[in-house]
Amino acid sequence: MSEHAALIAPAAAEFTGILRRIGESDLSARTPCAEYDVRALLNHLLYWGPWLEAAGHKAAPPEVSSGEAEADLVGGEWLSAIEKQTARLVDVFGAPEAWQGMTALGKAEMPSSIVGDMVLGEFVFHGWDLAKATGRSLDVAPEAAEAVLASAVAMGDQARAMKVYGDEVTVADDASAFERALGATGRNPGWTR
Repeated sequence: MSEHAALIAPAAAEFTGILRRIGESDLSARTPCAEYDVRALLNHLLYWGPWLEAAGHKAAPPEVSSGEAEADLVGGEWLSAIEKQTARLVDVFGAPEAWQGMTALGKAEMPSSIVGDMVLGEFVFHGWDLAKATGRSLDVAPEAAEAVLASAVAMGDQARAMKVYGDEVTVADDASAFERALGATGRNPGWTR
């Protein structure tokens, strides 16, 4: 939804603030994503960012020689690389036109708004993952929480079938929109390291 374009820059700023506080000793910390420690989650973000950017431009996906698991993208300059990638994603998805029409993410054709919501979700959900893993908190704007909740619910069954989301986590009846969004993606809002 093109109105979500306005949510991208603030979510990215909060996400970047978390990234800048990650130290070398944090890289091996486990995250709420069971299959990722901090280093592997950063690798995931660096691997898929160019795919999301290409989809936003409605361009061909990047040429890759290996899969995410084989990529080793978290070198000495990882922070600079991910900050630049985040800025490019903000440039693309901060514009309402990136959310319009159809695009492809790799070989899968889909509405551009779904890819935009994926980018917002990357900043918000993985920002939360990294914050929790490193003992910090993430400030999520109410509008962003509502947007990622709607997206997580809409994509839930398909995302779980593709192993992108874990099994839904039941949250309290009075849970916030963001806590409900976390639960919808298979994250436990009360997760601790």
